[in-house]
Amino acid sequence: MSVTKAEVEAALERVALPDGKSLLAHDLVRALTVDGDKVRFVIEAPNADVARQMAPLRDAAEQVVRDLPGVGDVSVALTAHGPAAKAPSLKVGGHPKPQEGPMKPSGVKRILAIGSGKGGVGKSTVSSNLAVALAKAGRKVGLLDADIYGPSQPRMMGVNKRPASPDGKTIIPLQAHGVTLMSIGFMLEEGKAVVWRGPMLMGALQQMLGQVEWGELDVLLVDLPPGTGDVQLTLCTKSELSGAIVVSTPQDVALIDARKALDMFATLKTPVLGLIENMSMFVCPDCGSQHEIFGHGGVKAEAEKMGVPLLGSLPIDLETRLAGDSGTPVAAGEGPMAEAYARIAQGLIEGGMA
Repeated sequence: MSVTKAEVEAALERVALPDGKSLLAHDLVRALTVDGDKVRFVIEAPNADVARQMAPLRDAAEQVVRDLPGVGDVSVALTAHGPAAKAPSLKVGGHPKPQEGPMKPSGVKRILAIGSGKGGVGKSTVSSNLAVALAKAGRKVGLLDADIYGPSQPRMMGVNKRPASPDGKTIIPLQAHGVTLMSIGFMLEEGKAVVWRGPMLMGALQQMLGQVEWGELDVLLVDLPPGTGDVQLTLCTKSELSGAIVVSTPQDVALIDARKALDMFATLKTPVLGLIENMSMFVCPDCGSQHEIFGHGGVKAEAEKMGVPLLGSLPIDLETRLAGDSGTPVAAGEGPMAEAYARIAQGLIEGGMA
């Protein structure tokens, strides 16, 4: 019988540092994957000096996992998390490299793009919460923040670390709320602008798809930037994209741009799996009455016109905003909004899309 991830984590709890706390208690274990009888993970030391002293600890961690029933092969990498300047010379951006054909990371079953015609419709909020909801439903989920000019997933998912890179080429993604994460925001100081031309955007996306060790995933969600530009074109033409989800608010001015996003996906022969109406209504917390601030039902009518499913309607919600700002998506907890995202996730699962 194959070993489980929980059994591996339980074994690693027995590997203690000098202060008596385990590797997991110190949050030093990264990119733990279990594939049949093969177990792989990274031990990330706080700096290079500590890493040099942790070789015996790495050996001990490898041995306790190797001793587990059902484990045939163990691979443990020891890296150091430190200032960006001292990290391996991993450079993100630059012109894309030639490809023989569309790529899909090894181990990733499906890639779903989440797009919008315009900014401000809550696409990134939907992306993070949908990723967490799918993870809670038992799926192995990755989230790639491809909004390179305005990466918001580091804040929304509560992660502010630079990914490890053992060799300056391979990128070890981060983990949060059961989701495997990668964002250009992890590679830059918060508030630092990305001033790149199109080819550098395309090169960065190619790197984040091809050089990241995504591991075994049922679905990789890609949070696209708004609009119909270089990143969308690169993703649709250079990767094996399974489909796209379009997020819009109900009012006409948003739907005008959402239709452009739908037309773009049609032009690039990417199937649209459904639409999500965000900010569908506001429910007054004092009296419970509903207010259709941006109108209501416009996205549903557009979905019917296009012959695609309306995957869900989400209200304007203060808790959702507070949760996103605090780094714990609302879908990670309990309540009406978590249930709403759970329903959308279940619909994607039942439809074979996730």
